[in-house]
Amino acid sequence: MGGDIVLWMLALLILLIFLGVHIGVALAVCSALGVWFMLGSFEAAVSILGNTAYEAVRKDVFAVIPLFVLMGDFISRSGAASDLYRICDRTLKRLPGRLAIATIAGNTVFAAVTGVSIAAAAAFSRIAYPEMKRVGYKQTFALGAVAGSACLGMLIPPSVLLIVWAILTEMSVGALFIAGIIPGIVLALLFTAYVVVSAMRKPEIAPAFQEDLVPLTPEELRSELVGGLGILALILLVIGGIWTGMFTPTEAAGFGAIGALVIGLVKGMRGREILEAIYQAGRTTAPIMFLLITAQMYSRLLAIGGAVNFIQGLFFGLGVEPWMIIALMMVIWIVLGMLVDSVSIILLTVPIFAPMAAVLGLDPLAFAIFGILVIEAGLLTPPFGLLVYTVKGSVPDPDVTLGQIFVGSTPYFLLILVAALIVLFVPALATWLPQAML
Repeated sequence: MGGDIVLWMLALLILLIFLGVHIGVALAVCSALGVWFMLGSFEAAVSILGNTAYEAVRKDVFAVIPLFVLMGDFISRSGAASDLYRICDRTLKRLPGRLAIATIAGNTVFAAVTGVSIAAAAAFSRIAYPEMKRVGYKQTFALGAVAGSACLGMLIPPSVLLIVWAILTEMSVGALFIAGIIPGIVLALLFTAYVVVSAMRKPEIAPAFQEDLVPLTPEELRSELVGGLGILALILLVIGGIWTGMFTPTEAAGFGAIGALVIGLVKGMRGREILEAIYQAGRTTAPIMFLLITAQMYSRLLAIGGAVNFIQGLFFGLGVEPWMIIALMMVIWIVLGMLVDSVSIILLTVPIFAPMAAVLGLDPLAFAIFGILVIEAGLLTPPFGLLVYTVKGSVPDPDVTLGQIFVGSTPYFLLILVAALIVLFVPALATWLPQAML
């Protein structure tokens, strides 16, 4: 009976989402109705779900998200992203398509201090795209490099998606962070290889150019060193602290936020900019926290109704091969990516898919990175394509269309899926570092 009620509630949840109801509200309503129907008592349902929400908020790991988001906002507003991009550009000047590669390299490093792809997409839309357009890069190629490489922020630690996954599955945040490093580098190399090959085959899409040999002023040199080296120092502080066991993820997030504030102050941030960064971090974090609380209620519904075992029975009762079940998971994630944001996808599916992956014998760390990569691809799929809309709203060019960004980012979408399959078939890419270091 409990499994049937859960299925009805899942159907209602999907209906509410299609009707435009906020995902958090839909989760809360379906959880409350489902537990009420199962227990036959409204008071008992309210009590159980209230305790679930309270216990969720009390978890120390919940402090990780706002602190890492605040760290990213300080870095974004300090201008350090511009410094990082210019350093990458000069370092990679001998490669074909160097500005696009500099965008990928900058996003790879920038991802390690933001944790949110939106911040990277907004920053590099204003920094990298105008430079590529100025020297004659094809518009779709330039836009694709910005939107596609911004996806790295959801995989390379500290990633908000990794934190959400850890909270839902009760896995170690630190282990997931370390597990994302090598796959993140592999994905960045795949992106770089695509740019180099494309620029060599069709030089007109990324024409070579002679830079103006104007020496940097002492002030410009100081600014770049503070911004670029400051970001690298912050990465060593946060990821290195977790890696060596010096900090817990929560402590690392706190030190990271302080370090980002110091970089911002050195770069010239003052009271108004600091307050705006804090307010923006609050605006970014509050919806995520609300979603996490309602997701805990949703997980309680699944647990009370025995939904995981029930749905597992439905899947495994089909008598299909394990790879077909994994392929079905991928299809569901990609389709959901066309409709809702990545955090919501994790909240809806991971409580069901993670136990099924364990039954199939998949390593939890490798499956988490595989899942994050597939869900990441949803950031680039129409009609939702959160990163595509972010780039559209951020580029200083009114002629840019959503269609151009979707077309330019399609190769990156495919490469993300390739990286996901590589991690699935070679799980050591995700498991080796955590096992060796933690």
